[in-house]
Amino acid sequence: MRIADSVIVVTGAGSGIGAGLARRFVAEGAAAVEMVDRRIGPARQIAAELGPAAHASAVDVSDEQAVAGLVARVLARHGRIDLFCSNAGLTTGVALESGSQADKAWERAWSVHVLAHVYAARAVVPAMIKAGGGYLLNTASAAGLLTSPGDAPYAVTKHAAVAFAEWLAVEYAAHNIKVSVLCPMGVDTPLLMEPLAQGNEGAKAVAASGPIIGVAEVADAVMRAVTSESFLVLPHPEVGSFWAAKAADVDGWLSGMSRMYQRSRGSD
Repeated sequence: MRIADSVIVVTGAGSGIGAGLARRFVAEGAAAVEMVDRRIGPARQIAAELGPAAHASAVDVSDEQAVAGLVARVLARHGRIDLFCSNAGLTTGVALESGSQADKAWERAWSVHVLAHVYAARAVVPAMIKAGGGYLLNTASAAGLLTSPGDAPYAVTKHAAVAFAEWLAVEYAAHNIKVSVLCPMGVDTPLLMEPLAQGNEGAKAVAASGPIIGVAEVADAVMRAVTSESFLVLPHPEVGSFWAAKAADVDGWLSGMSRMYQRSRGSD
């Protein structure tokens, strides 16, 4: 697809990858970029910097009615949505501990990493079909192809996000609905850098697994994938090699991951 003159929605756009995508889409000549975030302040500030093509709105993507309302408002304003980037995310740091706080972390991860993609597709796909086609970009993570040491809800829900993107790509191909799934490793965003500064074990494992890249590099990879209509977006190309190694020898890959995680923790 062409980004120029497109109408685009980006969730989680107040910072990190979402903000980087919004900036890039405006720079590439998008007709309109709706910047969505649960916290309106940062998204509104960036939208003001980007000019009249950008607009900010406060939406909790785990609220289906709120997502449906967002899509309805954008369609009423612009008549179409060409690209919907379902990008919001979080980390939990939860492993096997029990209790209400751990359960809430599992529920929140499921809501943001899986159901938010479902709600977006439910709301926007019918309009895209009516328009003759459209594009969905769902942000998952390399954790959705590999794993996420130190954060079980993140690993599990990101796998589900990849699976849902695959399902969408198969189910709606005949309707000219294109799908890409974004699977980076470490990116220089608050989602990684703040836990890393606090010594979080999972964040340390991510940092040990490969280079930490900037959001501009992620936006470059997204642009390449969307313009070529490629399903898998790998800003870290080595993720493809890791994924292939996992498929070829799961036991060996698990052993290697365990050793890497132990090294990142400073133990054998």
